[in-house]
Amino acid sequence: MAENLIIEPVDNKKNLRLFIKFPWEIYQNDPNWVPPLYLEMKEKLNRRKNPFFEHAEMELYLAKKSGRVVGRVAGLIDYHHNEYQKEKIVFFGLYESINDEKVAQALLEAVAQWGKNKGMEVLRGPVNLSMNDECAFLLEGFDQPPVIMMPYNPPYYLELMEKAGLRKAKDLYAFVMSRDHEIKEKVEAVVEKVRRATSFGLRIVNMKKIEEEARKIAYIYNQAWAKNWGFVPWTENEMKFMAKRLKNFADPELVIFALHEGREVGFAFGLPNYNEITKDLNGRLFPFGIFKLLFGRRKIKGMRAIVFGVLPEVQHTGLSYLLYAELERRAKNAGYEWAETSWQLEDNEAINRFTASIGGKIYKKYRIYEKKLI
Repeated sequence: MAENLIIEPVDNKKNLRLFIKFPWEIYQNDPNWVPPLYLEMKEKLNRRKNPFFEHAEMELYLAKKSGRVVGRVAGLIDYHHNEYQKEKIVFFGLYESINDEKVAQALLEAVAQWGKNKGMEVLRGPVNLSMNDECAFLLEGFDQPPVIMMPYNPPYYLELMEKAGLRKAKDLYAFVMSRDHEIKEKVEAVVEKVRRATSFGLRIVNMKKIEEEARKIAYIYNQAWAKNWGFVPWTENEMKFMAKRLKNFADPELVIFALHEGREVGFAFGLPNYNEITKDLNGRLFPFGIFKLLFGRRKIKGMRAIVFGVLPEVQHTGLSYLLYAELERRAKNAGYEWAETSWQLEDNEAINRFTASIGGKIYKKYRIYEKKLI
């Protein structure tokens, strides 16, 4: 008898647990996969706790064959994004499935139909849960584990998307650089020139005033990246949610502000690559994972430079070089051996040229897909 494929909404605790735990089945033999922390994922999907849901809707779906879970997906409508970008997008995210075209088609169709019922015109993804979070499928660079808050997936997901009628919307790049990259002397010369020509000050984040500091980061970020493809501003409550996470995981040495006339006008934001530790926790913080996380931080060798933000009025002054140089100096002093700068839009030529000019080399690529619904 043929196996019956059904798509089932996640509307109870049992299915929610199945949804969160399903990736363990997909990646059980993959040495590069980094299991998500179960409790963190549960909080992320909690509509009462995550401020993303103050301006967004979500529907979770499971694909089952003969009672066995074979896939999952989230349908997402971010009204904040659609209003800002003047689009009618239904996003899909948190996608995982076995290598089966019918499963992929059914999951994506469930999200597409849900979106069409609400007036959406384009299916796009993956985003997990927004463009300010993890997004895209890994396209190139399957030989290494992902860094913190970057996605990872089997190569066959790309083919499943194509066969389901989705096409490339945008590619994203990740750059890598080592502690002793080969053009550091050229970078030092540029930085020294900028120092002589400008009067910017630099300081690290004050963790005792983390909410106030996070508000400054959000303000600069929202101004600096406003014209980027797919950009959606952080809200005040999302900023507070971010501050809570920062307090637990940030290394103050890697969060740097630039000041001009006493006002914050730019920042560099890096995070230790906690994936080097969480890779071995198997998604569990308790009873012993929390101690491994806290005491293992000193052993972390990599960092992710998540974002640089500079207010429009001080762009093209060389400030990005000053922020980068300070971030690199502090990272080296703290013992970090390498850094990933990610993610960056494929067609953001200015930021890609800047990253290449400080020694970064593209080593991974990611892809966001889309499909018109009308």
